[in-house]
Amino acid sequence: MNLHPASAAWSLGAWSAARLAQVEQALSAWVVADAPAGLGHAMRYAVLDGGKRLRPLLVLGAAEAVQAHPRAALRAACAVELIHAYSLVHDDMPCMDNDVLRRGKPTVHVQFGQAQALLAGDALQALAFELLTPADEGIPDRVQATLCRQLARAAGHGGMAGGQAIDLASVGRALSEDELRQMHRLKTGALLQASVAMGASCGEPAPHAVEALQRYGAALGLAFQVVDDILDVTADSATLGKTAGKDAEHDKPTYVSLLGLDRSRAYVQELLAQALAALDDSDLQELRALRALARMVVDREK
Repeated sequence: MNLHPASAAWSLGAWSAARLAQVEQALSAWVVADAPAGLGHAMRYAVLDGGKRLRPLLVLGAAEAVQAHPRAALRAACAVELIHAYSLVHDDMPCMDNDVLRRGKPTVHVQFGQAQALLAGDALQALAFELLTPADEGIPDRVQATLCRQLARAAGHGGMAGGQAIDLASVGRALSEDELRQMHRLKTGALLQASVAMGASCGEPAPHAVEALQRYGAALGLAFQVVDDILDVTADSATLGKTAGKDAEHDKPTYVSLLGLDRSRAYVQELLAQALAALDDSDLQELRALRALARMVVDREK
């Protein structure tokens, strides 16, 4: 995998298309259909042929910036996407958000039943960590352990799962802006920030570059969720690929309900400026992908 394109005619579309092809091929090879009793089919349904793949692209963009180990970067990109996919399978279930549409098709529990959906999510989570610990690809044990730690922290009680718990406990009650920010940083931002950190961990960046990338990931992760809050009230289900308007229907706290639409849009621009400034502070040279991905996150609302 060429992480360091030399062509001056760079575009996000061409860059991401090439990397997404590699990610899709790897996911298709690693998420096998022959798991017992139809489980593999549910796993593949949850992962393949859908989604923006933002998290894998962030892993690969950060890996490119630090001249990383290419096989480690690809495995990290796929592992993050497996964790993201598992979280969507579980979040969509009746005991959580009870959604019937995801990525423009029926959710996994609608298609395969609740028990199989639960197992598919469990199996995808386990597979993510299996991918990060290959025995025969020359990835140093230190790098494998770091990647596992970063992903586990982002997915667990101090990250995505903790944020979802806050989200479920906050239905019907008002949150302060600080409380809402913390919920979003855990529920959505932690895995996006970890994607950047994991890409960087596949190389050997200087400490100040690591700190700058952490700030970039934090700002981008929060911007992503604020844009999601905006889209929930401005876009339709066909555009989103999931049910629109559910936040308001379920009386969930969002940036739009707290700040209003105009102030939420202004806040997104502030977060974009923070993310781009952090990249400037990193002193890394190959930042085209990370800059373009930040703008892409914000431009989803336009």
